[in-house]
Amino acid sequence: MSGSDRTRVTLLGSTGSIGTQGLQVVSAHPDRFEVTAIAGGSNHRLLAQQAVRYTPSLVAAATGTAEDLTEAIGAAVREAGVSGYAPEVIVGPDAATQVAGAPTDVVLNGITGAIGLRPTLAALRSGVRLALANKESLIIGGPIVAEAATPGQIVPVDSEHSAIAQALRSGARAEVRKLIVTASGGPFRGMSRAELREVTPEAALQHPNFAMGRVITTNSATLVNKGLELIEAHLLFDVPMARIEAVVHPQQIIHSMVEFHDGAVVAQLGLPTMLAPIALGLSWPDRLTDVEAPVDWTRAADWRFEPLDAEAFPAVRLAQQVGEVGGTHPAVYNAANEVGVDAFHEGACGFLDIVDTISEVVSRHEAGDFDAHTVEGVLAADEWARSEAAAILGA
Repeated sequence: MSGSDRTRVTLLGSTGSIGTQGLQVVSAHPDRFEVTAIAGGSNHRLLAQQAVRYTPSLVAAATGTAEDLTEAIGAAVREAGVSGYAPEVIVGPDAATQVAGAPTDVVLNGITGAIGLRPTLAALRSGVRLALANKESLIIGGPIVAEAATPGQIVPVDSEHSAIAQALRSGARAEVRKLIVTASGGPFRGMSRAELREVTPEAALQHPNFAMGRVITTNSATLVNKGLELIEAHLLFDVPMARIEAVVHPQQIIHSMVEFHDGAVVAQLGLPTMLAPIALGLSWPDRLTDVEAPVDWTRAADWRFEPLDAEAFPAVRLAQQVGEVGGTHPAVYNAANEVGVDAFHEGACGFLDIVDTISEVVSRHEAGDFDAHTVEGVLAADEWARSEAAAILGA
């Protein structure tokens, strides 16, 4: 803790969806948190505005130059009518990793994609709590992350995994029979595989409940996101893949469930927003007050559950197989998907080609070709998968 007894917070991906909501939580609880560092991407103007509002001592950006970012902060200072604020500035592809290892109490990793791996490892090795929203770093670096983390050091921020972490408080780990991860079903729930052939990029970005970035929203449409979440649950909670399943719950009020060996099922409920999981990640194991409105029990509501259509959406079944094999297979799954998503939005392939390409790349991958216990090995597997996917798609 800092001298003021407030929790010091570092936000990675501060200009993205998770980061901006993290700052919203900080703003609502100024007596609990202080922002010590932020790292963003190419939006220097927003990053500078955040810096001036929250006055972190360290500000970083992945792209541009230090001069550009310094100038943007200066402009934001003048615009806000303040004076005397001049943070340390870091710019470059390793900026978020440097920020993640700087002195703090909790790091919220809200970066999207495999580039979040090194910052995740930097935070873990510094010994601070890691509020992890960057599922890809755990997916691709499973063995490395597991070796770097101490028990309880990682607090999941994905709503599904936050729900499981909360439900697990109801019993001992040895009493767990199954983890049940809920899925909205995405914008194409109920469509057949034949109908999915005609899906457009614009339609794939229309998530029914959340406003997210292009990759995550598309992953929710293909259900790749749910496949990644099953692998993440396996790695986070050390439950075999065979005892983790997905069920479609369109309303997304129940975020996930834990089934215990006596037949009891404990579910975590809440509105379909990310505020509560983010807040819990920052304050774990404590709960903050009035983070989100609770479910309104005075209004009638029907909550629906239905099995996942594995024929139309094979991404989850493929992820289960990948998670069982482990090693660098999850990294390959994730990398091939990111290439497929880009190709789809650039008009180079159809919607179904995304998961078909993942399947083909995974089938070509030999487990012994790359070392899953080194960053270099994992990133080499990631690069190989991207190259294979690009060749298949002609991208």
